[in-house]
Amino acid sequence: MNTHSNQLGGHLGGRRGNHVGNHLGTHLGDRGTAASSWTVTPEPVTSRDATLLRRAYYAEVAGRYWKRQVTEAEIDQGLLDFPDGDLVPPTGRFVVGRRGGEPLACGGLRLLDPVTAELTKVYVDPRARGTGGGAALLEALEAQGRALGAERVRLDTRTDLVEARALYARHGYAEIPAYSSGPYAQHWFEKRLA
Repeated sequence: MNTHSNQLGGHLGGRRGNHVGNHLGTHLGDRGTAASSWTVTPEPVTSRDATLLRRAYYAEVAGRYWKRQVTEAEIDQGLLDFPDGDLVPPTGRFVVGRRGGEPLACGGLRLLDPVTAELTKVYVDPRARGTGGGAALLEALEAQGRALGAERVRLDTRTDLVEARALYARHGYAEIPAYSSGPYAQHWFEKRLA
């Protein structure tokens, strides 16, 4: 197995406590000013659009971490190593965001326990950043969390993802003590839904 994929397991979508970089793409430059121009709906994580967006997410997160362009083989391996099979009902959801009908954003949610949901794979295509896609994804994912019975949403992220932390703060997420561990978990956030 690719050493880089192993090192990034948590960062690139591993299970609980090991998925810190799951929010990178969404937060680069998203100012949340035009969320109404977005349509965000649940979609199977295996759909064509969801798969393309997850590949783009992985390429960006891994590329930013490794400070180089990621190969298609590394993306393939990463998706095999860290599948998103838990982002399906009854304990998870996956959404795709479209702007002008074009799939440009995605995000996932999984239940950690009956009242706690966790965000993962939150991504907005660079061409659509700053148009409210991150805000639209958060709104939709929080609604999906409520539908699953969650009373709060949590996430973890890295220190260098300053934009991500700012987006979450703008949308009511407060920094909390660590609820998970992993080499990429450096900041933890929570928002009450109930």
